[in-house]
Amino acid sequence: MKTKLLFVLSAAGILAGCVAAYVFSLQKPQLPPAFPPPADPYANGIYAEGIVESTQASGENINVYPEVAGTVKRILVAEGQTVRRGMPLLLIDDSIQRATVGQELMQANAAESLLGELKAQPRKETLDVAAAQVVAARANLKTAQDEFDKQQAAYDLNPKSVSKDALDSAIDAVATAKANLLVAQKQFDLTKAGAWIYDIRNQERTYRSLRHAYASGSALLAKYTLRAPTNGVVMSINTIVGGYISPQGAYDAYTQGNDPVLTLSAPQTTLHVRCYVDEILVPRLPPPSKMKAEMSIRGINYKVPLSFVRVQPFVSPKIELSDQRTEQVDVRVLPIIFQFDKPKNVNLYPGELVDVYIGQ
Repeated sequence: MKTKLLFVLSAAGILAGCVAAYVFSLQKPQLPPAFPPPADPYANGIYAEGIVESTQASGENINVYPEVAGTVKRILVAEGQTVRRGMPLLLIDDSIQRATVGQELMQANAAESLLGELKAQPRKETLDVAAAQVVAARANLKTAQDEFDKQQAAYDLNPKSVSKDALDSAIDAVATAKANLLVAQKQFDLTKAGAWIYDIRNQERTYRSLRHAYASGSALLAKYTLRAPTNGVVMSINTIVGGYISPQGAYDAYTQGNDPVLTLSAPQTTLHVRCYVDEILVPRLPPPSKMKAEMSIRGINYKVPLSFVRVQPFVSPKIELSDQRTEQVDVRVLPIIFQFDKPKNVNLYPGELVDVYIGQ
């Protein structure tokens, strides 16, 4: 009985294995692709990956960095907004620098006031005091001279009527009065001459130095307002109010690196596509006058004819597509820039990856 049961179970197992093998051997039909892969429109075209970017006379999009560091106080524009050259984009907290500039202005004003005081000398009231001191010194000299004359006259009449000490004191008093008159006269001349020219020149230089410091501080204060360097469109804002930015950019917690504070592009009526041709294919490129190309937009079956603009004549590592500056890259590519009119019925933005075929 047990032997028969084992035989039945073995047969059932073999049958189940055969059924499973048959079922799993059946191939399911492949799903259609989400979008048709790009096809070479030329007989023997050269394929290259490309990045859509705004139209620039040279280089790429404009990355805007501040020249000073600080906390973002206010953001004045929005992504997608068209801006004009010199238009304020962002305000950085300038409270410390503004106070410094105010202090420099007050110091310059104080130096200017002192310079005006030196140039306005002599002051009438001071000159009047010096003149009065001269008059007083002359009066003292006359008094001393009169006293001496009396003493001398009495001595000449009767030498015993005036002591020798009294006569000597009168002589000394006259000499002292003459010296005091001389000092008073010279003090009057010094006051009348006004400030020394060297003091005026030194104060002029001090004033100019403080004015230059104020101008320098004001120029630095203006840097706390980030302005558009050219006409364009705000493509991205990589900071928020209260965030810290510096000349190195704004810290990105996701990439753990610094991004430009803002990115601007030219007005997007026309766009560029920057293609990266493998260095192995560079010898097969046609001359610029005969170069033609077509771009395929990923996700839809849409072809865009391209017009040749220029070749960036420098073969560089292929790191632009991944933006990983530290990765090991053996492939080197030649950038070629094409231009096309922005499609009206297709969503296409700078930064998208596209497929490009270059005809030979």
